[in-house]
Amino acid sequence: MSKTLLKVFVAFGILVVIAIIISVWMVWKRPLKVDAMVSRMALGKLGFEKTRVATPDGRMTVWVGGSGPCMVLLHGAGDQAGAWARMVPPLLEDYRVVIPDLPGHWKSDPRSGPLGIDQVLSGVEVVMESVCAGEQAILIGNSMGAWVGMLYAHDYPAQVVRLVAVNGGAIREDYPAVNLYPETRDEARETMKALMGPATLPLPGFVLDDVIRWSRVGPAGRLAGRLAEAGDQIDAYLLDGRLNEVVWGDADGLFTLDYAQRLLDGLPRARLRTVHGCGHVPHRECPDKTAEALLAALNMPPAEIAVDESEMLEP
Repeated sequence: MSKTLLKVFVAFGILVVIAIIISVWMVWKRPLKVDAMVSRMALGKLGFEKTRVATPDGRMTVWVGGSGPCMVLLHGAGDQAGAWARMVPPLLEDYRVVIPDLPGHWKSDPRSGPLGIDQVLSGVEVVMESVCAGEQAILIGNSMGAWVGMLYAHDYPAQVVRLVAVNGGAIREDYPAVNLYPETRDEARETMKALMGPATLPLPGFVLDDVIRWSRVGPAGRLAGRLAEAGDQIDAYLLDGRLNEVVWGDADGLFTLDYAQRLLDGLPRARLRTVHGCGHVPHRECPDKTAEALLAALNMPPAEIAVDESEMLEP
């Protein structure tokens, strides 16, 4: 073997070792970022194409795949488009699935500073106007995504043919049992236990460390700070007592089934379905059951007034 070839092999080996070291460091120090990267790679493998659209706060990343009626999936606070990756394969058979990184999240502007629910709602309006091109869409939102989905459907009922709230909504809720800003591993462990279904494996310590860090500096923390500053002004973005349109992981400790029932009280045409044994983000924890229940719900005839309906999931 020539010295030149040997040097090439040695250099290649060094690069491989460096790549492994960086990968191990990323998994150890930034596991949530690695999870997001992997889930977004999964969207690409499913045939989704990534595009960028202009919003009042900058550029917004949107993933689009499949063909058929427009279906828009809205993630929760602190999450990103890849959260839906494990659930979407059966949806792509019948729908044109649109999944944005909501404003302030992952690859969508604004990347820093306070984040308001009005900015998130503006992003949904842009997606509906540009990507769905004005057609009626099925709107599915989880947690904060359910909140802004309801607000959009309330303001633009003619643009929403079906509305699905997944463990979230647009009415006020206090959740003292769940600490959304843990400072220790024990606190983070209890927080994640409340949010995740009982079948989910306990998180290792290095992941809990990233949960603590991300709850402070990530989009959810930025959003919470703006909500705290807003005070009573946030009432303009709540639908308590004035709902006219509404899937539920029954093990959710953040938005419990009691909250779901309060939604139903304001939505006489709504239907409640539960995904048994799943927590706050059922499409992550039990994607197959969630997709099956969602499709079963959508295959049911809509209520007499379609925009007055929301679907909740069960197995």
